[in-house]
Amino acid sequence: MVDGLQVILVEDDATVRAGSVQALQLAGLEVQGYASAEPALKLLAPHFPGIVVTDVKLPGMSGLELLTAAKAIDAELPVILVTGHGDINMAVQAMRDGAYDFIAKPYSSEQLVEVVQRALATRSLMLEVHSLRRKLEQSAGIEATLLGESPAMRELRRLILDLADEPADVLVFGETGTGKEMVARSLHQHSIRSKHHYVAINCGAIPENIFESEVFGHEPGAFTGAAKRQIGKIEYADGGTLFLDEVESLPLAMQVKLLRVLQERYVERLGSNQPVPVDVRIIAATKVDLKELSDQQKFRHDLYYRLNLIVLHLPPLRERREDIPLLFEHFVLGAAARYKREVPPMSGMLMQRLMAHAWPGNVRELRNIADRFVLGLSSGTDGLLAAPPAAPVALPEQVSRFERALIEQELRNVGGNVAEACVTLGLPKQTLYHKMQKYNLVADDFK
Repeated sequence: MVDGLQVILVEDDATVRAGSVQALQLAGLEVQGYASAEPALKLLAPHFPGIVVTDVKLPGMSGLELLTAAKAIDAELPVILVTGHGDINMAVQAMRDGAYDFIAKPYSSEQLVEVVQRALATRSLMLEVHSLRRKLEQSAGIEATLLGESPAMRELRRLILDLADEPADVLVFGETGTGKEMVARSLHQHSIRSKHHYVAINCGAIPENIFESEVFGHEPGAFTGAAKRQIGKIEYADGGTLFLDEVESLPLAMQVKLLRVLQERYVERLGSNQPVPVDVRIIAATKVDLKELSDQQKFRHDLYYRLNLIVLHLPPLRERREDIPLLFEHFVLGAAARYKREVPPMSGMLMQRLMAHAWPGNVRELRNIADRFVLGLSSGTDGLLAAPPAAPVALPEQVSRFERALIEQELRNVGGNVAEACVTLGLPKQTLYHKMQKYNLVADDFK
């Protein structure tokens, strides 16, 4: 049985019906056989968990009429038609009208099983998409901002809510495109500081010659062209949050001044000796190892240790692949709304490519792919929307890959502690050991 899905098979020939039901059952599929369309139609409903296989020529309601009625109930329901050799042209037209596929009589058990399994995989994906849409519609608060049900994302959301009201500064570490600013905004929005300003600075984007004036402010006459007082971004964030993105790009001279703000909680505007007290929480973000930079004397040791009090690690997308379907669906829906386009159907082949991709650009790259998907653009250096892979990956293999990735990630999270992993994964210890043996995973490799 595929994900609890079932097959409704309609065939008036008792011998053919019995043989087809047996072939599908031997393949591990759940199937119900009917001699006519009317009782089968009564089982159908929107989001029916399965597919329909029907002969075209039936007593009473025909297979084509059943196709039309089924599509009226659920337009995405896969219906496979079984035809005689003389009905091929009619079957091709029926596929244009919405049939999933057709099988010509006489057919082999292998042919029937292969077509049915493809249809079931398609149906499984469709139902998963609908489930994800419902989750997105029902989600609220931080779950609507930081999407994902992987253990790493659940733990990240928990930490953010726990730390939101703490006055301590935070360092957010993650690769490019993992969503560091979204984490910073979530920390601000779920804190008591949310009624005050959230100010974001990209430390690598402001020219060094105006950085001090922009960040610390200046008095009239502090330099040529300074005609009036300017409140700096740190002072503007008083009572709220200051986000320093790409903090590794901060000029060394400015690192000294920032360190003073962190330690003393006051700023001095350019051209003034008067300290201005500020109550600001600083969240810094980096994509590089600041300790390594400080060892290379490219980042101040004292600033590194001052920022390194609370560190939030954002996992790259390749380490939380189970979140890809939900994220992709979210981005597709958003892109369709922005571009005022219909949501395109998502194939199982596309989802295979998404799950197998390395995602060097992480969530930002996934969002770009979703935009191109909605716009119908198949070109791109990543090739995700272009040619299919050389060989499609069967559903059982996809499930195994997903399960292995999930176990690996959790073992990595708990440092190879199998007992802790069992609690998080909700598995008995014996079951987890069995799966680790199946995937050649050794706990010591994750310590």
